[in-house]
Amino acid sequence: MAAPPPPLPVATRAATPEHQQAGAGGGVDARRRAARALLFLASVALPCLVLYRAAVSRGAVLVRPGGAAVPWRMGVDLARFVQKKSEDARLERVLRAAAMANDTVILTTLNSAWSEPGSVLDVFLESFRTGESTRELLDHLVIVSLDTTAHARCRQVHRHCFALLTDGVDFSGHKNFMSDGYLKMMWRRIDFLGQVLEKGFSFIFTDTDIVWFRNPLPHFYPDGDFQIACDHFTGDPNDLSNAPNGGFAYVRSNTETIEFYRFWYEAREKHPGLHDQDVLNSIKRDSYVAELGVKIKFLSTELFGGLCEPSRNMSRVCTMHANCCVGLGRKISDLNAMLQDWRRFMALPREEKHSVSWTVPRNCSLQKLER
Repeated sequence: MAAPPPPLPVATRAATPEHQQAGAGGGVDARRRAARALLFLASVALPCLVLYRAAVSRGAVLVRPGGAAVPWRMGVDLARFVQKKSEDARLERVLRAAAMANDTVILTTLNSAWSEPGSVLDVFLESFRTGESTRELLDHLVIVSLDTTAHARCRQVHRHCFALLTDGVDFSGHKNFMSDGYLKMMWRRIDFLGQVLEKGFSFIFTDTDIVWFRNPLPHFYPDGDFQIACDHFTGDPNDLSNAPNGGFAYVRSNTETIEFYRFWYEAREKHPGLHDQDVLNSIKRDSYVAELGVKIKFLSTELFGGLCEPSRNMSRVCTMHANCCVGLGRKISDLNAMLQDWRRFMALPREEKHSVSWTVPRNCSLQKLER
């Protein structure tokens, strides 16, 4: 950065006898006033210069051939820059308020189609209230709303809400699997989760069409950086042949996972038309991922089940996912059935609990069409 220009010379006049009588003390006071004025000007100019240079480095300021910036463009992009900084600070506050002692948060994303009364959100929150040692986990849950309607609904029913709005993209309606809107929503999610890691927060990410029955934290692997649920589990948590499902994951914030999420997000450009889960399947064996040293673990469907592969042990199951299910109405129906099965299980004496099994799927098909 170039040094600031020297101050302009100040015109002076010969000292009168009165000024001479003031002596050296008057000169010191004048220099102090001048120094204060220069410090004030610097305090105003420096932030503006920082914002301008940041905008230039991001290619935000248009420059004419003569070298002059286009004022309206600079103003627009500086406003976006300031807005981004404000959103960043807001996210930091929400995460900090919800974080556990070890800086772990629970995250879910929500749009208006899933937030309506009686829809997926209500079943999701009810599962926390009826599960074993799960009610207190609501204090650490952040609902990330993808549109203003979902955010308003979140603020009615939950404490920790964050609005993640995207200019020019409408995430409010139900997105059919593999539609353009679905793909944009999934990749926006991956980008956001990477930002959470960069802020130093570990997270449990959960789709909202998952019901929680037990606290999953004691069941995560102590040596896993990136741990993800499966549509199909081979029995070996280290087997890269497992079929991961991005609807549930536990990720520790460290240099390996931060770079892993950056690599994952950037890999979308090499795999156009694929969603995050298929791209994950493509990169999990990539030499760069191995070079990073990120420790990937796959979670057993006995503990983290779903309609693709239901848990067979209700005495151990932590979560159940309405995956492999097409249609919002069908999801809601089978999620409610899961809650009914759970309540029935909990109401039985200990010696009879082994006889209870899931009654789902009822309305959902087992075709692997939607996660």
